[in-house]
Amino acid sequence: MNWMLWALLSALFAGITAVLAKIGVENVNSNLATALRTSVVLLFSWAIVLSTSPLSAVAEISRRSWIFLTLSGIATGLSWLCYFRALQWGDASRVAPIDKLSVIFVLLFSGLILRERLLWTQWLGAGLIVSGVLLAAWKPAA
Repeated sequence: MNWMLWALLSALFAGITAVLAKIGVENVNSNLATALRTSVVLLFSWAIVLSTSPLSAVAEISRRSWIFLTLSGIATGLSWLCYFRALQWGDASRVAPIDKLSVIFVLLFSGLILRERLLWTQWLGAGLIVSGVLLAAWKPAA
């Protein structure tokens, strides 16, 4: 399977996640809900790792990778805490599109930090994403 299929599967599961999380966060503190979800993700991911590679591979991870994976984990945790709080207070159909503005931040950060050269088509796509998010999250006055 190539990267495109994996990215589409990621989007599919993220969409399912939003709906399931909205149902699950009802009458539950959003921080507690995030901790429960994170615990499941932790157990699930370790089960996959232990079934596909030796535990000794952990010792081979460089210090630089440890630092950046740790920072990424902190950013993920903050994202999930904010996402669950938003889901608790807002409609999943409006929260999830706004959350997808992360695509815009990835484009910006990949250009600024990773020095990736972004094409005009990516900038056009970014503009369309912003437009789509605004339309999807907009709630007209009744």
